[in-house]
Amino acid sequence: MRLSDFLYDLPERLIAQAPLPRAEDARLMLLPRADEGALGHRHIRDLPDLVRGDELLVFNDTRVVPARLHGHKDSGGAVELLVVGLGAEGDLEAMGRSSKPLRPGAHVTLRTGASLRVLQALGHGRYRVAPPPDGPQGWDFLAAHGEIPLPPYIRRDEGPRPEDHARYQTVFARAHGAVAAPTAGLHFTPALLERLAARGCETAFVTLHVGPGTFQPVRADDLREHVMHAERYEIPAATAEAIAAARASGRPVLAVGTTVVRTLEASAARHGAPVPERAETDLFLTPGSTFRVVDQLLTNFHLPGSTLLMLVSAFAGHARTLAAYAEAVRREYRFFSYGDGMLIR
Repeated sequence: MRLSDFLYDLPERLIAQAPLPRAEDARLMLLPRADEGALGHRHIRDLPDLVRGDELLVFNDTRVVPARLHGHKDSGGAVELLVVGLGAEGDLEAMGRSSKPLRPGAHVTLRTGASLRVLQALGHGRYRVAPPPDGPQGWDFLAAHGEIPLPPYIRRDEGPRPEDHARYQTVFARAHGAVAAPTAGLHFTPALLERLAARGCETAFVTLHVGPGTFQPVRADDLREHVMHAERYEIPAATAEAIAAARASGRPVLAVGTTVVRTLEASAARHGAPVPERAETDLFLTPGSTFRVVDQLLTNFHLPGSTLLMLVSAFAGHARTLAAYAEAVRREYRFFSYGDGMLIR
């Protein structure tokens, strides 16, 4: 298939710029995977009434770190850094943007007054930088000096708002490392999780650290030429066991978000079924791909031409997905990270 097969017209006004006051009030489109099924329209708060009651819900418990840093060089030139990982010596690996490339030995003074030293240029706009040795290091340094890296389509003239630091994070976020939220999980509150548990649903967790590649556009029109970005994931033993038990008893596995799908299907592609492991995946799911684990998917509405939309099209069918998106536009659903959801089953 081609990139042009995954484009659709989206009015800018439908891109959600802020979360709803109550996460559960987001709208929920119901998309049956069967060709004859009709679309439904409910709300996230209705989810406990929509499930069978024996589903295994799998969530991504990655935690978004305040990975964006703003500062200036000694020359006064503006610098923006997006930290994408921790080095072995406590230094930071970051993507940098400035008028001229940063050079090893240069210093970047942040808006907070802290300073970073450039250790190494890694190429392709990436650098190793180090905080002062007598201050906080790693994630602690980012907690003190960074800001939440909101996606580029959420516009904030003055930077993230206080509500973004709370709401651009799932209530079950645990493992530091993501630069973008697993957005389907943003719909869930402790009360909603309790209601699902009361219905009989079981929950399990994986960790996939969402990287900056999730926002990189697909540039090749022929999808066979696209190189998928790799992301780190972890499947705990308890989750692998819960999935095996669900599959053995015929209970559906409901993936909350495309990151969960990639994690489970990547492990299954290697081993036949998800196993306890820490690994990386560059799995690129497009129409025609095989799904070995996931039976149902709760996801948000994704960008035109994105690999996430391609994954959803692979799961629900290309024509049905694009028709559902057209209906979502017609009914003025809210799109992207702070937007509404879709349940595919």
